[in-house]
Amino acid sequence: MRETVEVIPPSLLAPSEEIRDHLVDQLNLALRRPGMYGGEMALRTLLDHLLFVERQPEAFAQQQQAWEDSGAWSAIGVTGAFRDLIPGRNYEYGMASVYAEFAQRRGWLKPDRVLATDAYEALKGRVRQWAGKDRTWADVTSEFGAPCVLFGGNNPLYGKTLGYLSKDPEQPTVTFHLWNGSAPGAESWPPEHEQPLLLAVRYGEGPFRQSFTFTPEGQRRKPAFAEPCRPQ
Repeated sequence: MRETVEVIPPSLLAPSEEIRDHLVDQLNLALRRPGMYGGEMALRTLLDHLLFVERQPEAFAQQQQAWEDSGAWSAIGVTGAFRDLIPGRNYEYGMASVYAEFAQRRGWLKPDRVLATDAYEALKGRVRQWAGKDRTWADVTSEFGAPCVLFGGNNPLYGKTLGYLSKDPEQPTVTFHLWNGSAPGAESWPPEHEQPLLLAVRYGEGPFRQSFTFTPEGQRRKPAFAEPCRPQ
């Protein structure tokens, strides 16, 4: 028996502005909880849809080339570049922070707040030296305030990435990459630490690996197969 398929008249379809707004909202949710939405592939799909709606489908290929030129792109996308530097699955939040920078430049990112110019410049000017010692999540927020974007949840038993943004969307995001877990060979749950540990701070243009400043803990936790990064 043949089924009848209802065809929705064009007049009942959502207008393009509503479609764009819906996709922007979904992208912001997926950036904050990438694992729940399907990881990097889900982000790429949402970007493709948004760029199609905005009639600029070529923009992602241009961004991908820029990431590849800087070393932020691998055979498995941005995820691969982070997996070489951040242990466990904590790298997915770093991956999301890179996509968020693209979203910010496109006007899609909805941060919880932005930093005034003087506060942003002060943070950027001292954060590399500040990260020369081991720090925790509480240390970061005590020193620099709540993040503008939290990639990951509020549960301290899990890693996360904290993003600090200038009100100027062309300025690079300063990101703090935090990890929680257990030593190799130990019980994986619960993790060893009450607070996630800061592994690295990332910001700046140029080669991807050179944008990282690792804490001593970050140097110890770096995956053994990772290539050396610039000394800090």
